[in-house]
Amino acid sequence: MAYLPLSTANLPDPAIDPAQGSSPVDYFDVFTWTGTGNTGRSFTDLSFQPDLVWAKDRTNAYGHVLFDSVRGAGANKELGSQSTGAEGYASTSTYDYLSSFDSNGFTSTYSGSNFAAYFNNSGDSYVAWNWKANGSATLNDEGSIDSQVSANTAAGFSIVTFTGTGSNETVGHGLSSAPDCILFLRRDTSGSDHKVYHSALGATKNLRFNNSDAVRTDSTFFDDTEPTLNVFTVGGSRFASSSTHVAYCFHNVEGFSKFSSYVGNGNADGPFVYTGFRPAFIMSKRTDSTGDWHMYDVARDEYNVAYKAIWANYSSAEYLSYNNVWDILSNGFKARTSSVITNASGGTYIYMAFAENPFKYSNAR
Repeated sequence: MAYLPLSTANLPDPAIDPAQGSSPVDYFDVFTWTGTGNTGRSFTDLSFQPDLVWAKDRTNAYGHVLFDSVRGAGANKELGSQSTGAEGYASTSTYDYLSSFDSNGFTSTYSGSNFAAYFNNSGDSYVAWNWKANGSATLNDEGSIDSQVSANTAAGFSIVTFTGTGSNETVGHGLSSAPDCILFLRRDTSGSDHKVYHSALGATKNLRFNNSDAVRTDSTFFDDTEPTLNVFTVGGSRFASSSTHVAYCFHNVEGFSKFSSYVGNGNADGPFVYTGFRPAFIMSKRTDSTGDWHMYDVARDEYNVAYKAIWANYSSAEYLSYNNVWDILSNGFKARTSSVITNASGGTYIYMAFAENPFKYSNAR
């Protein structure tokens, strides 16, 4: 039997293959900038038109703002990962807002009475994480209730909007595989927690995206039913009649995205987590105990180590750890701290990660 030599060149071709003209940065990308003052601004840092833009001021404790192309751009369309506020929670008519999704980025507009807090406050540092779905939404009738869906099956990402009925229902997600992670945000009223389904936990458990608490055992939220190839299930008591929701759905794509879990060892020589790509973005959350949603990326940490944290469940400014948190490697990431935030001994953590480059084409820095 003949064997190939040990070489990354002999790895299987990834689903999103740079050698075939398709790169991870065509589907997910992150960039940073410095605010210039109370004006509108166009951002042209992407190779694609984004369908989900998630932005955060790194300098000041202004909230996260999430805009997507299915709900539409404009004042009072933002949602916040850390906030239980309804759509429009951040009063962008008073501050600034994302006003259009453009061919290579997006535009913000300022016409408020205060200052451009969310995209362009003078001297503040910002970051935006950007995903490509499939533009304008189309009707999906594969579930028991209809949904509006923009789905990128190549990248395993879809944006889904739907209206609750108060009964257990199925909702079409538009992807070609069952989602491994779904972020649910309620749009129409304040006070509702944002829920997370993650395949490492299963459909009898959930997390609150706007909260640091441990995993919650609650089979009613997803009606104790795993997502399928076509639909996900929502529990009626959690999705009241006429309530409106958006769901961001993701599944694993070899060489591009990974949604899984790991166990910490409490040592600065921490566990290695294989993803099959060099990560551009990592978000992790401890599940067996309280723990925040920690976000790291290669735009803010430009070398092999990551230590600049943003918490998805807080509006706090960027936090600079005194220790390196992750080694960012060509095929995954490795914990480099004994801190409980990412590496408590015996602690269990879920994560979501997106690629800068698949392992086959990753280079050292």
